[in-house]
Parts: sequence; C-alpha cells; structure tokens
Amino acid sequence: MASRPRFWFYVFGPYIVGLIAAVETSDELANISYLLFGLYFLLPTNLLVYGINDIFDYETDIINAKKTGYELLVPPASRFRLLIFIAVTNSPFLIAILFLNLPAIVAGLAFLFLSVFYSAPPIRAKTKPFLDSAFNVLYVMPGLFAYSHVSGEFPPLNVVIAGACWTAAMHAYSAIPDIAADREAGFNTIATVCGPYVTLAICAILYSAAAVLSIEYLGFVSVALGSAYLFLMLASVRSYRTGRLFKLYKAFPLINIAAGFVIFWHIALEKFFN
Repeated sequence: MASRPRFWFYVFGPYIVGLIAAVETSDELANISYLLFGLYFLLPTNLLVYGINDIFDYETDIINAKKTGYELLVPPASRFRLLIFIAVTNSPFLIAILFLNLPAIVAGLAFLFLSVFYSAPPIRAKTKPFLDSAFNVLYVMPGLFAYSHVSGEFPPLNVVIAGACWTAAMHAYSAIPDIAADREAGFNTIATVCGPYVTLAICAILYSAAAVLSIEYLGFVSVALGSAYLFLMLASVRSYRTGRLFKLYKAFPLINIAAGFVIFWHIALEKFFN
C-alpha cells in the first residue's frame, strides 16, 4: 500500500521507454542487467518515492480525505519500520548503479536525490510552489537511466525537456484535489497558490510544450497525446465546477499508463517492425 501499486508504472513506464529507445535489437532486452533494474523500478523505487512522502506528510495526510481508503495513512509509530524496508529494498540496486557508466550513475543519483528531497527536509520541494512540480522530473530519471545504461550517453535534450514538462503537468494536476487539505495544513503548493483553474491552464501549456518538443521523435503520437491531455484539462474545468474532479483524478493513472503504452509501442514498432 505504501508503494502505491497503481502508480508503479509512473516509474517503470519511463524505464522501459528509455530501454526500448536505446537498444539496437530486441534480443538485447534479455540482458540480465536490464531485467534486474527493471525489477528495481517496480516496488523498491516506488516504496522510496511514496514511502518517504508518507513519512514526512503525516500532518497533512491526517486531514486529507484521499488518505482514507484510496491511499495509505502511515502513523508515526510505523515510520522506522517503513524506513528499514526502503533501505533494504533500495540499497543493493543503488550500490550496483555506482559500477555503471557515468551518465547512468548521474541519472540514478539524480533519481535518488529528487525522490528523497521532494518530501524530506531541508529542501522539502513539495511545500515550495513551482519547485514542487519541477522536482517531478524525478519520473523522467528512470528513462534517462535506462537510455544511458544501454547507450552510455544521455538521450536528446528535447526529449528530456519534453518529459520534464509532462511530469510537471502531472504533478500540478495531482495537486488540485489536495488544495483544501494543503491549505488547512498551511502547506503551499502550485495548486494552492494558483488555484484550480490557473493550475489547469498551466498544465495545458506544459502538455502542449511536451507535445511540440517530442514531435520530432514521436510524430503523430505527440499530437494525439497532446490533444488528449488538453481535452482532459478542459473536462477537468467542468468537473471541478461540479465537484466531481476527484472522480476524474482517480482515472488519471490509467490515462498516463495508456499514454506510456502508446509511446512504448510506437517506438518498438518503428524500430523493430518498420
């Protein structure tokens, strides 16, 4: 529950997209190193990202209705045990990363830094408007890591910036259902500062930028996905006005997974079956 299984693909999806973009042949995908790190970017990394979040967010979570049933509320008495689980499941892989090429090490350590200090002090980026969304580039890092691990170099800068725009929009959108709880707890986020409608407009701009920046590599898929997310933002305006945004938000992970699925297969089909 602490690792949020419905969000696992937010980390694993970018990893396999980066992997498929970097390999030369489909046979390379059977490499044991790629498979082991694939396992790492399932439960262990998600336990790191969301476990650290739950440890430092108790004061907000206790007044957040989303934490009742839909997500897990981690009480202070469970924090140490959760930290032990995080350390045990992540440490072997983090040590292994240090023996890879330099770009892969940079991506792996960037993922660790962003994942921890999004929630943990002294940075605690999630309480600093706009920095909170910028830190969500942590979800790009698994793709950056996979690509670098295979190729020994970083992917094109346009792709990285497009991913950063997409993940920033993903964070900003996810912050909207928490506006009331965050304001009550005295936390500032991009959504509490900008309000729901301006935040949705920012999301629309970021999704559009991601589509434009990635069109060179994804073609029509970029246009189609960009249009789909713009439609989602428009639908969210109406849903917020009618008090039904949380229902739409609950479908958000499935929409993001579907988008990642389309991107993965577009790259795979272009590369191996064209």
